[in-house]
Amino acid sequence: LEKEKGISKNILFEALEIALVSAYKRNFQASSNVRVVVDRDTGEIKVFAMLTVADKVENSYQQVELYEARIYQPRCKVGDELELEVTPKEFGRIAAQTAKQVVVQRIREAEREIIYDSYADRVEDIVIGLVQRFEQRNIIIDLGKVEAILPAEEQIPRERYRQGERIKAFIKEVKKTSKGPQVIVSRAHSGFLKRLFEVEVPEIYEGIVEIKAATREPGQRSKIAVWSKNKDIDPVGACVGPRGGRVQAISNELKSEKIDIIKWSEDTEQYIAAALSPAKVAAVELRKEEKRATVIVPDNQLSLAIGKEGQNARLSAKLTGWKIDINSETQIAQERLSALGLGPVVVKPRLNPEMAPDLSEDAGLAEQTMDKHKTRPDILRQDLKLPGREQAADELKTT
Repeated sequence: LEKEKGISKNILFEALEIALVSAYKRNFQASSNVRVVVDRDTGEIKVFAMLTVADKVENSYQQVELYEARIYQPRCKVGDELELEVTPKEFGRIAAQTAKQVVVQRIREAEREIIYDSYADRVEDIVIGLVQRFEQRNIIIDLGKVEAILPAEEQIPRERYRQGERIKAFIKEVKKTSKGPQVIVSRAHSGFLKRLFEVEVPEIYEGIVEIKAATREPGQRSKIAVWSKNKDIDPVGACVGPRGGRVQAISNELKSEKIDIIKWSEDTEQYIAAALSPAKVAAVELRKEEKRATVIVPDNQLSLAIGKEGQNARLSAKLTGWKIDINSETQIAQERLSALGLGPVVVKPRLNPEMAPDLSEDAGLAEQTMDKHKTRPDILRQDLKLPGREQAADELKTT
């Protein structure tokens, strides 16, 4: 059994001894203080029990007469307890019948422990199995010695599976249950993306290129930030591979999921700007106490930076761990001008008509300012010589 099941001999002997204690108590009305010893070499079985010394024995399985007790312990007296061998002659047959079921159960439990330990050590690894069956929306995968569950929420949306199909998945969790170990796997987890890159990119496997962060919207788009310990190796190029072969293989495994590979940087502003790729970024301003970034992009890059339904901005925020507000250069310029009281040129009835020329002049200068000063810092620091607004401009400079 030790060779066949991979179970330690000691575990089997301990299970046998526990089973024999149970059998002895049940068949011989013994006291609770009983132990059984099985010789590891010969297989000989001996039963030992704690017996109470008595003048007259009423229950031979629980008591021993004083004269007999003094053979083993000369100074004992009535009421003392001694551990003596009490192995019955007929115990072998009874023990074999009673213990068989218990031993089989213990072997089954030991097998489950071995399987649990082997998969618990592989959490966050990739496994390959066959689609066994479907239970409601969950998929049961045959891994050989155990079945894994691919829950509906861990599947790639709109991905279809066939019975008997070979499938790769990421071990997310291993649980102990009354029915044995339960392996939970995922194809939607960002860890699956990381592991696929480790398999496809030798530089990552060898530790030259490091994955700093990854995030996904499964089946649609993902972003991964990488960094190289060797200045001569481009981490992005290593992940893309010759003719894009490496990243394409990963994308194919993820059902054509689009993958943005970002170069990680210690400089937070550079990192956030890179994370918004493929959009081009003009400037990044940080509010570190809030861990919030204001990103300024050219007007024609605004929709690209935000992405379809906000996807690019959302993934970038998850990748970097920063809240990101995206604004166009025009939006930022208008905000700065509004701070000077120069919002959009709208003549309201309550205004003095004589002010209209001034407003037109202000608006013209505002347009020139936006053309000339493309970033938020430029506009903040510019000495705006606006008619009738010199004091406000000076106040803005000092803030």
